[in-house]
Amino acid sequence: MTGEPVPWDTPGPLSGPIGVPLVDLLDRVLATGVVVSGDLVIAIADVPLVRVSLHALLSSVSERVPAPWPDGGPL
Repeated sequence: MTGEPVPWDTPGPLSGPIGVPLVDLLDRVLATGVVVSGDLVIAIADVPLVRVSLHALLSSVSERVPAPWPDGGPL
């Protein structure tokens, strides 16, 4: 591997903050898309009473890319 070592491979304390600016992170996420998925179960005495499932897709939309459905979509 060439170039600078990554911060977690260097011995000793780190000299500065590690991370990506929030704007850059948001740009990368929206450019590629991300899927958020999770489950929440509320139970009493090991008896599940309520289950909530979350499935969401976050992505950017481009006017240059045609919609995959023939009528233009639900909006």
